[in-house]
Amino acid sequence: MRTSDNFVILMSKYYVIFTAILLTTISIPMFGQNLIGESLTRAQASDGSYISWREHIIDDPKIAGFALSGSDGLVMGDIDRDGFEDIVSVHEFDAEYDSASHVPGFVAPAEGHVRVAFGSEDPDLWFNITIAEGSDAPAPEDVVVVDLNFDGYLDVVAAAELSHLIYLQNPGPNARQADWPRLILPLTQGRGSYIRVFAGDFDGDGIPELTAPNKGAQSPGPEDYLRSTPVELYKLVGDPLEASSWQRSELGSYSVPQNAEPIDLDSDGDLDIIVGSRGEGRLIFFENDNGESLDFTEHAIGIMGASMSGFNLEYADLNGDDRLDVIGAGSNGLTWIEQPTPIDNAWNAFTIGTLSPDSITGMEVADIDNDGDMDIIAGSYSRGPRTSDGDVTTTDALGRLAWFENPGDAKLEWRRHDISRRKRGMFDKFIARDLDGDGDVDFVGTRGNSAPFDGVFWLEQVRSARPARNFQPARSQESDEIPLPF
Repeated sequence: MRTSDNFVILMSKYYVIFTAILLTTISIPMFGQNLIGESLTRAQASDGSYISWREHIIDDPKIAGFALSGSDGLVMGDIDRDGFEDIVSVHEFDAEYDSASHVPGFVAPAEGHVRVAFGSEDPDLWFNITIAEGSDAPAPEDVVVVDLNFDGYLDVVAAAELSHLIYLQNPGPNARQADWPRLILPLTQGRGSYIRVFAGDFDGDGIPELTAPNKGAQSPGPEDYLRSTPVELYKLVGDPLEASSWQRSELGSYSVPQNAEPIDLDSDGDLDIIVGSRGEGRLIFFENDNGESLDFTEHAIGIMGASMSGFNLEYADLNGDDRLDVIGAGSNGLTWIEQPTPIDNAWNAFTIGTLSPDSITGMEVADIDNDGDMDIIAGSYSRGPRTSDGDVTTTDALGRLAWFENPGDAKLEWRRHDISRRKRGMFDKFIARDLDGDGDVDFVGTRGNSAPFDGVFWLEQVRSARPARNFQPARSQESDEIPLPF
């Protein structure tokens, strides 16, 4: 046999082996192997133990006894003053997330729920009630807790995407059984779509004000992006249940504004406001002029290297210069922007990471691995069907949970640790808490886009000497886990 023949045979064998390996590799995602949730974790805490996550259900359709869905905003506070934190959540009750509110003559159904989960010493024992629903809370998107009548009990204000702001007064010791007195703020009726609501005492008089961006329509059409709608401030001057006690003013108008968050951005001791505009793809900083009035100076936040529209934002000093930086979903993925000095200079953008092809929705900053710096958990927004898994591929935008490990120098590469990736799920909000009291941080969150699995959950951080599977779901039947794209 000639040498050339031996070479051909040898290469043919290598080709067969290589092809078999390649096909096996390609078949992993095709046949459901290498699923994120079922894979062994590689994440480790500062003490060398391995980090994985166990899901616990706080509220869902089964617990509620009705088709709870579209879970979005989430806040925590001791509503009944029993020493345990409670959870207030809002649920849009939307299967399509398209109210077509920009279509002339369209009338969307007035559905939605504001819920309270009363906590206990057991993080798996919650008492859930509904405090507003239907036309009182049509498609609620956000919520804030604040004591507005100064009786020592936290009240609730919810923002409804289909309509208005509603104030719900805590009835006090009987908060679990009694009806909650309420007022739909009349100055918000018929004005558009309220996507967020916040509370803060901007003028130092001891009485909190409300801030709320009005994005114009629940599902903005092209004409909504071409007009400007206001970011509003509401001052309380009497009984919060009296319509005449509320005074409205406007900070400014923007294309689809979607944030108006109180934060002392310049660290001068008073609350400023950060506005995000979806239509303009930018952030605006309203500087509190003196902390004794409701006068603000508007500053554009010019970002070098990225853009942000600011739906969900977090704040932390990531570079150790004693100035708050801003974290949010940007044009390059999860991004942090460095506060300059002076503050009107350009903010430099640094990429934390991406969940591509999944789109980042909610996030929270916390020291997950106990190494002394701030890490970030993030969740994504599935774009497929909301009531069944449907026909999706690995390259579609699906529902993912992941966290990003701070490298120590936040300007360097962050390491992503995927937790779970499912066909359906919108993970909108996270709150960091050590719910089980074991010394590591857990997370409370909301989940939408995945009926009948929508609702409120908490992720228990589990430490182990050896690698465990990334994610232990609470349910035996769930939306299908999907691997990452090949």
